[in-house]
Amino acid sequence: MKVYINGTFYPKDEAKVSVFDHGYLYGDGIYETLRAYSGQVFKPGEHMARLMHSARLVEMSLPMDGDGFLDAIDRTVRENGLSEAYIRVSVSRGPGEIGLDPALCPVPTVVIIAKEFNKYPESMYEDGIKVSVVKTRRNHPECLDPAIKSTNFLNNIFAKMEAKRAGAYEGIMLNHAGHVAEGTISNVFIVENGSLVTPPLIAGILDGVTRNLVIKLAEGMGMTVFEEPFTEARMWAADEAFITNTTMEVMPVTDVDGHVVGGGKAGDAARRLRAAYREEVARCLKTR
Repeated sequence: MKVYINGTFYPKDEAKVSVFDHGYLYGDGIYETLRAYSGQVFKPGEHMARLMHSARLVEMSLPMDGDGFLDAIDRTVRENGLSEAYIRVSVSRGPGEIGLDPALCPVPTVVIIAKEFNKYPESMYEDGIKVSVVKTRRNHPECLDPAIKSTNFLNNIFAKMEAKRAGAYEGIMLNHAGHVAEGTISNVFIVENGSLVTPPLIAGILDGVTRNLVIKLAEGMGMTVFEEPFTEARMWAADEAFITNTTMEVMPVTDVDGHVVGGGKAGDAARRLRAAYREEVARCLKTR
C-alpha cells in the first residue's frame, strides 16, 4: 500500500505524521470517505463540496481546491493499482506548538488512504443486520455542528462500544430530544405504509451523500419521503428499516434490540432502492 501525505507517496510502514500534529493532539481535523467502482470515484463532486464546507466551518485553509483533491485521490487509487476501492481523505490542522489556537498550525496535513474494498457478505443484504439504540446521545448541534465531518469521533466510538456489547452491528444514537438521530457511521431510514421516513438535518445529523441520493431515488420510484423526527418505538413497528453510507450503500435492518423488523428479512423498498443505487453507479461510470 502507498499512502499519500502532502503530495508524496509513502509505503504503508513509512507513512507518518508529526506527534505535534493537532489532528493527533486534539482531533482537530476533517475527513471524507469515498468509494471507487471500476477505478472511478462515485459522487466525487458531492464529497468534495462537503469537504470544502467542513473546512469553512472549522476555519481551515486547504492547500488545494476540490479538483486538486480529486486529482490526488485518482493518483492514489492508480498508485495502488485498485479497481474497487475504499478511500479515506483526512485533513488535519497540521503540526504546531502545543495549544488549542489553530493559528499555531500554519500548514494542514493531507492524508489519502486507498485500499481494496472488501464487499459486505450478500447474506447481510438478504437477512439484514441487528442494530442497538444506545444510551450515548448524539452531540447536541449547538455544541458541535453536525455539518462538520470531523475526525473527532469519540462520541461515535462510545456508541460503537455500546453496540458491540449488545451484540449489534451498528449503534443508533438518539438526539437531545430523544428522537432517532443517526448511526455511528450511517444515516437511518424506516418505511411506513409505503412511505420513506428519515430524520431531518435539524435532528443533529450529518448531511449524508448516500442519504441524499437514496431520497432522490425513492422519490423517482414514486415513494413519498418524509424528513421528520421519530422515536425508536417507530423503528420497532416499521414495515422496514435500513441504514445508508458510502460503503454499505443500502443495508437492511431486521433487528432493533431484539424487536424483529420486516419479518426478519430485507424488505421490498430496501431491495428496490439498493438496485436503483447500483443502477445509478453504473450510469455514472458510463457517462465519464
